[in-house]
Amino acid sequence: MVHIIVSASRFSMIILMAIYTYYCFAALKQNISLRRQEHLYRKQTTLMYGILLNGNLVLYLVLDDVKVLGLCACEILFFIITLTIYRKIYEHASKSLVNNMCMLLTISFIILTRLDMEKAMKQFVFAVVAVVITCFIPILVAKLKVWDKLGFLYGVIGIGGLGFVCVAASTTYGAKLNISIGPVVLQPSEFIKILFIFFTACMLYKSVEFSHVVKTTCIAAIHVLILVASRDLGGALIYLVTYLVMLYVATRKPIYMFLGVSAGALASVIAYYLFAHVRDRVIAWKDPLSVIDDQGYQICQSLFAIGSGGWFGVGLGQGMPDKIPVVTTDFVFAAIAEEMGVVFAICLIFVCISCFLMFFNISMQIKDNFYKLIALGIGTLYGTQVFLALGGVTKFIPSTGVTLPLVSYGGSSLLSTIILFAIIQGLYVLQVDEGEVNEGTKITSKKRRKRS
Repeated sequence: MVHIIVSASRFSMIILMAIYTYYCFAALKQNISLRRQEHLYRKQTTLMYGILLNGNLVLYLVLDDVKVLGLCACEILFFIITLTIYRKIYEHASKSLVNNMCMLLTISFIILTRLDMEKAMKQFVFAVVAVVITCFIPILVAKLKVWDKLGFLYGVIGIGGLGFVCVAASTTYGAKLNISIGPVVLQPSEFIKILFIFFTACMLYKSVEFSHVVKTTCIAAIHVLILVASRDLGGALIYLVTYLVMLYVATRKPIYMFLGVSAGALASVIAYYLFAHVRDRVIAWKDPLSVIDDQGYQICQSLFAIGSGGWFGVGLGQGMPDKIPVVTTDFVFAAIAEEMGVVFAICLIFVCISCFLMFFNISMQIKDNFYKLIALGIGTLYGTQVFLALGGVTKFIPSTGVTLPLVSYGGSSLLSTIILFAIIQGLYVLQVDEGEVNEGTKITSKKRRKRS
């Protein structure tokens, strides 16, 4: 009986996820009415709860653990409160981003409950703390007008924080990432990347003269070089790409992009010869089967999991994702593909793409250049991190040890990503209140009065 329920569940979850994904893009059509938008967003919320209940019911039957039901009830309450905050307190918040954030958290809760109940409970606590901390950020972003005046302060704090990590952090998988403060383990680079975006936006908003660009680039390069010295090459790449995109948009000079990409390529070659763990990852990427007992074991297990899951998955609790090293963090996408199916995993990718496009849509419609650069930087950072996480899991690129935002286990990654979403919401609320931007269409003064 349980086997029949599991089999039926995997198909129903795929259908629910596919419909949700379709609504992600349908709600952003250029000429869609506000009433139609609201209707689609309500349907998305219903579909999200359906996936959450579906997955947890199956996990309860498979694991025979009453904690699954208790955790599910807490998660439902959490989502109700989170959606209420953004729909009642922040009336003009982007409902598309709120729904997608909650959906990605839903998938995270389900797969982590399957993989490790203790980590699933911790992830839930991280999410609650993150929402409590960030629920005030949109109003602070929208109301305070000092964010563009603190450029050097952002840079000093960022360099100081990364430098401290480089000296004092413990080594994890060849990189210095984490600082332990009692029972709490933090990854400071996850938060400093937010300061890095604000630093870059402040400096490029102030001036794009050559001398000022050189000064800004030198300070940005110090951030990246400290990350390289800490052997956090995935983080260094994210910082580099984010800076280059923001620099190009601010200056509109392709030569800066060309020089930056060239410098990054040269640095990658140097890192290959300097760091043994980088060479191991490249070897594993080129031919993992030839080193399956050593460097290629992780990526081989990931590919086996994705392949064995097929289009429709083997069902929650029916696969062997625990054979993948660090599956809850770096390789959680492989576990999702194996048990929920490649179709479900592709829909997950499109939800991430929907977030990415929404970030850039907001950026393009903002008139203030400082806020435009902030939104652009957040969108670039998010898109780059998603690409690196998915590319490493699927052997498209060498593994960089980057987590999948909002889905992978990790308190620092989860909190920093929700902060990014909250900042974007603040920018969105600011622009909607000024009558400049709306989801999928330009908002007019008449529409704005109607919504009020």
